[in-house]
Amino acid sequence: MTALATPFREGAFDEAAYRALVRQQIAGGTSGLIPMGTTGEAVTMAPDERFRAIRVAVEEAAGRAAVVGGAGSNSTAETIEGVKRVREAGADGSLIVTPYYNKPTQAGLVEHYRAVAKAHPGFPIVAYNVPGRTGVDLLPDTVLRLCDIPEVVAIKEATGSMPRAVDLLEKCGDRLTLLSGDDFTVLPFIACGGKGVISVSSNVAPRMMADLVAAARAGQMAKARELQVRMNELHRLLFIESSPIPVKWALHKLGLFGPEVRLPLVPMTEPNAKKLEAELRKLGLLQG
Repeated sequence: MTALATPFREGAFDEAAYRALVRQQIAGGTSGLIPMGTTGEAVTMAPDERFRAIRVAVEEAAGRAAVVGGAGSNSTAETIEGVKRVREAGADGSLIVTPYYNKPTQAGLVEHYRAVAKAHPGFPIVAYNVPGRTGVDLLPDTVLRLCDIPEVVAIKEATGSMPRAVDLLEKCGDRLTLLSGDDFTVLPFIACGGKGVISVSSNVAPRMMADLVAAARAGQMAKARELQVRMNELHRLLFIESSPIPVKWALHKLGLFGPEVRLPLVPMTEPNAKKLEAELRKLGLLQG
């Protein structure tokens, strides 16, 4: 599944470029689209912009890929309203990051997800744990408590920790779908019980990432290992500056859309841009 980057043109949401990105993803074998997550710069977009982006993803996917719209906030009330907009846009579920900045307790995290689920009965929720961005860690014992909430169907685990993946499998078994949020560890995460990845790098290399996940899930370890290693430098360079700065620059070089980011993010520095361009050429993603 791809955490979609969001194209801007002269400061506004570029709908045509977004549609082209969705088509490129589906053609490349991506099975799920995640609009309005971290990579989509959702935190700098107005509610109506976020709603439109999710709606466009749903329209363009036309049932060919699942669409899980981001709706997380550090306010439970705002998150509930965000999920309402995700549902109205026609998405298949919602990605909900743990509340950031206000650092809720583990009990507070449980009640946050419980309140969202109660407000939207039957609508699938993917919990999203990314402590490096939020300042709070959704611990395995807490995830076990989330298993009592039927709407919570999966977790995006972005710590990059394999012991954490095993702990989640130990606690939750098959109750939750475990999704990696870390491109660097897709193969080992799947080997530890994960089912796939919500990826940044697949914006740029959807077929390569789809093949990696398929090989890992099929137990084709040699092929999966070759792809994981082959993509390693691409992952490094796509995170060499704050994401999504590098991935948007890469998509610009690939001709999909402009490199615009919204403040407080700034354009990619020239030395890092040259390194990324060289890697895109090395992987055969950029011709000429």
